[in-house]
Amino acid sequence: MLANLPSISFTDTDAAHIEASVITMYEAIAGRTLAQGDPVRLFLQSVAAIIIQQRVLIDYSAKQNLLAYAVGDNLDHLGVLVGVTRLAASPAETTIRFNLSAAQPQAVTIPAGIRGTTANGIVFQVSSPVTIPIGALYGDTAAACLTAGDAGNGYVPGQVNQLVDPLPWVQSIANTTESEGGADEETDDAYRERIRLAPESFSTAGPDGAYRFWAMSASQTIVDVSVRSPEPGKVELRPLLAGGEVPGAEILDLVYSAVTNKAVRPLTDQVEALAPEVVGFDINMVYYINKDDTTISTDIQVTVNQAVADYVAWQKSRLGRDENPSELIWRARAAGAGRVEVTSPVFTALEKYQVAIADNITVTYGGLTDG
Repeated sequence: MLANLPSISFTDTDAAHIEASVITMYEAIAGRTLAQGDPVRLFLQSVAAIIIQQRVLIDYSAKQNLLAYAVGDNLDHLGVLVGVTRLAASPAETTIRFNLSAAQPQAVTIPAGIRGTTANGIVFQVSSPVTIPIGALYGDTAAACLTAGDAGNGYVPGQVNQLVDPLPWVQSIANTTESEGGADEETDDAYRERIRLAPESFSTAGPDGAYRFWAMSASQTIVDVSVRSPEPGKVELRPLLAGGEVPGAEILDLVYSAVTNKAVRPLTDQVEALAPEVVGFDINMVYYINKDDTTISTDIQVTVNQAVADYVAWQKSRLGRDENPSELIWRARAAGAGRVEVTSPVFTALEKYQVAIADNITVTYGGLTDG
């Protein structure tokens, strides 16, 4: 893992050391000692400042050739070396149902490009045409948000319900799935992880890492993927979205399409894209503040509440992350609590396809303690 690599420097960038080296070298050549206010010493200090800046730039430039340090366009150039490009901003997707006013004696086609909108003006456009058979009352088809990014995410069934382009016989529309999948351009950290996994993809998606690579390439909203073979020939992929969100049908379809391509999937593998198994837990915690911190107790209470919120986010940000009350206690203590009593959660080991998501959160300030 990149995080476990030791830090590296290509040049000495210590300002004090460089300045001392310049002055010492001059004194050795000139055969005299420079006083603090000597004009020559001041001149050499200005020269040393330029050398320091150049050293920093040299060190930075060299590090941009390493995956762990590269950012921005430099990271894009490293990605090209292994055939991986940064994922562009993508629109949210949903499924829209077109309801007819009455069954028709002929088939009704909903063409691509027809638009529907939400009450607040977020527009979705039909991606591919759908034909409603003779006698049927509705037809479903995929639609994509016209605004790339996360603006189109989170519209629950029924919220995309206004038809922009009138159609004969169409009485109403409504999305049947929650819109999801919209994301900004892939971040450096997510892109860096896919570059690291890229060599796994040089094989068909048999290895664990190869399935992870192709699944994470389906959408930049995916931050983690578990790969599991419950029985020979069967593969379960369970993606987790940013912020610990559980994917819906739209994202699962994208993942399934990405990993079932004939050029990717071994012929004998039967692949499923499933949502992670959610393991719910409650938080019941009482904390106390040391009497020495009485004057800042109000600030500490705010900080402890934020620490609990951060713990909840941390707990669900990775698949297979065990429910760990020790992490909660550590965060509360770091926030200023003097004593912390946690009755739930209790330590619970999770499988790699599970994610722990908090249900009920009760955090109680128990007062002051002697410590």
